[in-house]
Amino acid sequence: MTAADLHILLPELILVIGAMALLMVGVFRGDKSFGLVSVLSVIALAASAGAILGQGDAVTPAFGGAIVADGFARFTKLLILIGSAAAIALSQGFMRSEKIARFEFPILILFATIGMMIMVSAQNLISFYTGLELQSLSLYVLAAFNRDSLRSSESGLKYFVLSALASGILLYGMSFIYGFTGSTQYAAIAHVVAQSGQNIGLVFGLVFFIAGIIFKISAVPFHMWTPDVYEGAPTPVTAFLSMSPKVAAMSIIVRALLQAFPNAFHEWQQIIVLVSILSMVLGAVAAIGQTNIKRLMAYSSIGHMGYALLGLAAGTQMGVQGVLLYLLIYLVTGAGTFACILAMRRDGEMVETIGDLAGLARTQPKLAFAFAMLMLSLAGIPPLAGFFAKFYVFMAAIEAHLYVPAIIGVVASVVGAFYYLRIVKLIYFDEPAPAFDRAMGPSLGTVLVLSSVFTLLFVVGAAPMVNAASVAARSLIP
Repeated sequence: MTAADLHILLPELILVIGAMALLMVGVFRGDKSFGLVSVLSVIALAASAGAILGQGDAVTPAFGGAIVADGFARFTKLLILIGSAAAIALSQGFMRSEKIARFEFPILILFATIGMMIMVSAQNLISFYTGLELQSLSLYVLAAFNRDSLRSSESGLKYFVLSALASGILLYGMSFIYGFTGSTQYAAIAHVVAQSGQNIGLVFGLVFFIAGIIFKISAVPFHMWTPDVYEGAPTPVTAFLSMSPKVAAMSIIVRALLQAFPNAFHEWQQIIVLVSILSMVLGAVAAIGQTNIKRLMAYSSIGHMGYALLGLAAGTQMGVQGVLLYLLIYLVTGAGTFACILAMRRDGEMVETIGDLAGLARTQPKLAFAFAMLMLSLAGIPPLAGFFAKFYVFMAAIEAHLYVPAIIGVVASVVGAFYYLRIVKLIYFDEPAPAFDRAMGPSLGTVLVLSSVFTLLFVVGAAPMVNAASVAARSLIP
């Protein structure tokens, strides 16, 4: 280990040291330190982001090639940090009102974030799995964070059991890959595949490997945990699960397949195309009958991961750029959407039924406008940000001659627009339900305003983000 290695790992080290220091603050000051620990956690995330921006544009390996700092890792790490900071901000009012404002919450988010950042920088199956387990262990606890709630405990147990199964499948695939290539390094695996070609054992390993990661992004057919966990977990945890972990899991599947298995492209492309189509279709159809807004967002996330996978299936630089832009827009829009959901309080109690949004435009017009705009963005209505997310992945798919998946994606997007437009119709045209509490809180309001401005004005300021995504994609596919 050298000073250069530590410099590459500086963003993660800032979070490690910060998390351990804040753990001591929480231990000595107790749960009354929740607000202070939350603020300091966001500062630590900002400092980590500053360290990432200060690393420059070079592609630099560290720790014998187990970790790499490149444009792709830097872009996705920044997205992960934004999602984590948003989750902490979204949690402030909710945790206090539900009387679960314990100092461990922001610290668990920091530890999960460290695992995700290691994942997206990994150049080795072992370092990837180390980051994955650090993330997963933190998420299990977060899902069951409300210990007095039967639904929260149930969601945590379901997530733990199914995720453990997925981890076993992933490890089984990794053992096949190591057994048939003799290495865990992505570059060495790619070299062996290029020299000796694919054999049945390696294909088996690749299938199990993809299956294990697909669980983490809740794509079909490993999506069954998503609606129950989203509904049962505390709402800020649901928001977090829909943001940073999805970015990290999607990033690792992109990096692993394109760097370790570029010469097995036709084998894994078939799997990704099928999973993409099934996820887009299920996400469009299954959400139509939902009455709980959090379950609806769960099925929505399944569909959106299907669209993002369409960019990966293209296997091109433009496809990777489309995936990165999709993740950016989905993360920011999702943060704003969950800010709106967290504002659905009546007499101090959370309400989650879609019917409770009826007539919101007459009682809280500003919140109604933001909610409706975010729904239209998720539906892909121009000129909002969500339209451009789908535009880039569909263009990448068409350029790669994936005409049938692209057409299915467009049709699924039209079908899925129904349940988003239904919410807009409820907000603006139905008779008002009893009004929500007006007190939103500064942190919740800040997330909602920033997300709304981004969604509305993306078309004006898209160029820097598109360029950054292009640079990140070039670092992965020169």
